[in-house]
Order: sequence, then C-alpha cells, then structure tokens
Amino acid sequence: MTAKKTWGTIVVALAAGIPLQTFADSFNANPGAWQMSMTTVIAGNPIPPEALANMPPEKRAQVEEAMKARAARPLTITHKTCVTQEELDQDRIIQAVKDDSNCTRNILSKSATKLVMEQTCPAPRASTAQMTIEATTAESLTATVDMVRADAKGKIHLDIKGHWLGASCAGIKDDD
Repeated sequence: MTAKKTWGTIVVALAAGIPLQTFADSFNANPGAWQMSMTTVIAGNPIPPEALANMPPEKRAQVEEAMKARAARPLTITHKTCVTQEELDQDRIIQAVKDDSNCTRNILSKSATKLVMEQTCPAPRASTAQMTIEATTAESLTATVDMVRADAKGKIHLDIKGHWLGASCAGIKDDD
C-alpha cells in the first residue's frame, strides 16, 4: 500500500469512527489446540449474593466453606482448548468468564505480540476485567486477568501460560 493510500485509509477510518487498532497486525498466535495453565487467586467473595441466596442451605454452606478454604490461596488448573482463526481475528483468545457473549470488550492497545483490553459483563455476573495477553512466540503465550465484581466484593487474579499443541483440535471439547 502506498503512503497516499495508507493515509487515505486512516482518514476514512477516523471519519467513520473505526479505531486505529483495527488495522494492527493479527495477533501472533497459531490457531488450533492449546494447553492453558491458569493460576487463580481469589480475594473476597466473587459469587453474587443473589446467587448464594438462591442456593439450597446445604449447597450454600458447602460453597461458602470452599471459598473460605481457597481465600488468597493460588489454585492452578490446566486444560486444553481450541482457538480458531476467527477467535484470533476477533481478539477472543482468552475468556475472562465462561459465557462472555453478553460482555463488551474494549481494546486498549494491540500489536502482533501484545493485546491489552477491558471486558465489562452485565448482571447476573456483572464484572469488569482487565486483560493483558502476550504472545512470546506463535506457539507460546502468557496472560494476566484481573476481574472485579461490579459490587467490588470479589476480586479474581489469573496468571495464564499457554502453549500450542498443534493445528488439529480433534477430541478437544470446551470443557476439557
């Protein structure tokens, strides 16, 4: 693209309200099977009070006891996931909440190797998350996620390390 065409594209984009991050390079990560190790530290109670109130008393006591036992202690979980080219193109490499389809994302900065964004989710799991994802290579990434519940009574910090397993996602389910 010539300099004249590039400036013309930028001027049209700005006039249309398209953020310049849209033109940033694609995120440097391979699509396919990934193994993610997530270390989580929880402070406060990340479960909304209305969700606890709707639980049977035995279940609520069980959940509250588990939360007390985990308070401020790191827990690491490793799982496999499939990341599609479409998810890479849409900057959906990592999800801060399991079903984030109702959440909005704001890209704060983006390059081929680093993506910084904020995600806001509505009730019933109202929260805000700050995410930084870095692709050290196309086959390796690290991320941090800091999520705060809307009522500020629960905070979750995640450190994520991922490595690419291969192009095929055969046999990998969302819950693996």
